[in-house]
Amino acid sequence: MSLDEVEYRERRAQARGLQRALEALRDDLVRRSDATMEGWEGLVRRPEFLPSARNLADYLALRRGDLVPFQAPLASLGLSSLGRAEAHVRPSIDAVLASLAMIGGEGVASYPTVETFAAGPARLAARRDALFGARREAPRSRVMVTLPTEAAVNPDLVGALIAAGADCVRINCAHDNPDVWAAMIGQVRHAAMKAGRRVPVQMDIEGPKLRIEALSESVEETGRLFEGDRFEVVETLAHDADLPQVRLSHPALMEAMAEGGAIWINDGKLRAKILKVRPGKVLAEVTSTPSKGAKIKVEKGVNLPGVDLRVPALTEADLGHLDFVLGHADILGFSFVQTGGDLRALFAELDARSDGGTSRDWPALMLKIETPLALRNLPALIVEAGGRVPVGVMIARGDLAVEIGFERLSEIQEEVLWLCEAAEVPVVWATQVLEGMVKEGQASRAEMTDAAMSQRAECVMLNKGPHLVQAVTFLRDVLMRMDRHTSKKSPRLGALGLWHDL
Repeated sequence: MSLDEVEYRERRAQARGLQRALEALRDDLVRRSDATMEGWEGLVRRPEFLPSARNLADYLALRRGDLVPFQAPLASLGLSSLGRAEAHVRPSIDAVLASLAMIGGEGVASYPTVETFAAGPARLAARRDALFGARREAPRSRVMVTLPTEAAVNPDLVGALIAAGADCVRINCAHDNPDVWAAMIGQVRHAAMKAGRRVPVQMDIEGPKLRIEALSESVEETGRLFEGDRFEVVETLAHDADLPQVRLSHPALMEAMAEGGAIWINDGKLRAKILKVRPGKVLAEVTSTPSKGAKIKVEKGVNLPGVDLRVPALTEADLGHLDFVLGHADILGFSFVQTGGDLRALFAELDARSDGGTSRDWPALMLKIETPLALRNLPALIVEAGGRVPVGVMIARGDLAVEIGFERLSEIQEEVLWLCEAAEVPVVWATQVLEGMVKEGQASRAEMTDAAMSQRAECVMLNKGPHLVQAVTFLRDVLMRMDRHTSKKSPRLGALGLWHDL
């Protein structure tokens, strides 16, 4: 027997072994996926979302185990290593099984159709366009801009943003008031009509304020705090306190503090360890600041990394704004959503305001993922929200990075992108995109790389700043260039023009 014949037989045996192992994996996937779908029974009221929920259940089942042992052997046979199966989980497995059967001499198997593979990406693209606007000759990823107050009175600014390439706009209800919001939206609708296209408006309700509410006089006297300095978190400020004192905006923050835990202020610029917890007073010691120290200021955000704050997402202020949002917004940004109970509370409020209408009359819903609890619940949140209304997911990287740890952010945002692709749900890549350019007129090299990586999301959000129009133009150019090379996780192998003469 020749060496070629030996290798051929070995390859056939390898294919048969892989086929058996992959068939067992598929059987387990089906069983687990069916169980997950049973748990979601009743959540999906929109039939058009059922295929998405099923593919998400399949993906969760597929990724329960370690697929690495399959990948190199499959690739050695010229087959898919299942590394890009998010949008079509079962068809990907079935196509590999069909090829393994042929290589292993098990007979001709039936392949899934090309249309089966195209269905999920087509649904995701349609949902992206419905949420963020459809445009020809545009990047695959849409551009969202956060409007400054000036947009209410400056039609030239709004027109310039749309002309530069803004596809949709965002209004943060933590700032301004309904009169200003109405003026902003009026400017957007008018500019969109002149441009001949739809420019959706997202309005973010604020959610619970987890911030510094008040400071003792000694904080101002102390100025900046440095590593080793101590301060107190108190329910009631004292006039003669020995240490700087701060009062927080939400009682749940005080209740959740524990000795040995951490408290971070202003997106983690000041980090402290909790030394002692007493009724109405917590002693903390600064463990990290920038080299020039850090100031504690009113309204700066407060986080307790590693702690699940069981705080209702809807506040009294949010309830007061819902009537306006329901009547004006195309997308409702749901801040601090963490549980199915948060979703059901929102749906009940929207039902009560719908005047006999249905959920089809509601704005689309943007789930703003900001906490570890929201991350853990994300699959169920997507299914329950998407089962009622069109839904998107915003990776709120500011709060999320503080909550889960900066070192985990890159890993987690990748996993959120994969999960949402499996669920056929559009994703917004948000927080600090091209922040240097937006604020100062020039981006850092790291920010440019981040902007390029953002192309894998369906939408990229820019925050407000004096150079926002310039940043929109720059981001759109980056996204267009990246579209030549990448689609989600898949490289696009167009010709490399840089070396074509070599």
